[in-house]
Amino acid sequence: MRKIIAVAALAAFTLGACESMDESQKRTAKSTGIGAGVGAAAGAIIGGSDHRAGGAAIGAAVGALGGYVWNQRMENQRKQIEQQTQGTGVEVTRTADNRLQINIPSDISFDSGQAAIKPNFRPVLDNFAQSLQQNPSTTVTIVGHTDSTGSPAVNEPLSLQRADATRDYLVTRGVGGNRFQIDGRGAREPVASNDTDAGRARNRRVEIFLGDRSA
Repeated sequence: MRKIIAVAALAAFTLGACESMDESQKRTAKSTGIGAGVGAAAGAIIGGSDHRAGGAAIGAAVGALGGYVWNQRMENQRKQIEQQTQGTGVEVTRTADNRLQINIPSDISFDSGQAAIKPNFRPVLDNFAQSLQQNPSTTVTIVGHTDSTGSPAVNEPLSLQRADATRDYLVTRGVGGNRFQIDGRGAREPVASNDTDAGRARNRRVEIFLGDRSA
């Protein structure tokens, strides 16, 4: 019983900590915390009345597998990508859930209203593809965003098309297509004000998240 309470407390703590994160970090951290809590409940049921505490602990571990680990491979990738993208405006950060986030601004990635990869974006992706080939256990999530110009009927598919185009380019450079997840979030997750040209330019972006679930 105490293990179940501890797991539930951990899940609650994770959800509470989300308040200080950005939107992308919140979603993943909440999923990990909720996964642990749900896993604990499922483990208690599966474990049976005589072994509920053990079952809950196992279930919690299984439920928390939605998270990622930070290991030497991830640190090496961070350093490699930072070096390769130096001076390009690309931002490389470590997220709260132990993924690498590569934020690619619109001035090198896509023209306004377009999903065709710009020439300056190709060398960045070429280097990125090389890093992915050297780290086959890394999972890749690509998320496209737009500014608030235009309607959701235009922005939602456009953001997904940008993620698609980025994924397709990396596949042509030898990265397995089964390693990718893609998403388009339109103008729903701005990182700057849409009231200025500079802010809108920051919001038109592609984010690439790298994660490692291996121990």
